[in-house]
Amino acid sequence: MKKYYTAKEVAEILGISRQTLLRYEKKGIFPKPRRNLINHWREYTNADLEKLKKILGRR
Repeated sequence: MKKYYTAKEVAEILGISRQTLLRYEKKGIFPKPRRNLINHWREYTNADLEKLKKILGRR
């Protein structure tokens, strides 16, 4: 099991586009994920993934 997922990986798991994921974050529908300290990329944990699935009404 991975420790962190990228925005692209999370979008694929959720069945939405990366743009939609980022748009939902910008609008406040999704909580902001932590950022990598080196490259500032979004990093999603398994807990984050479960929260996003709940928000979308998916299991």
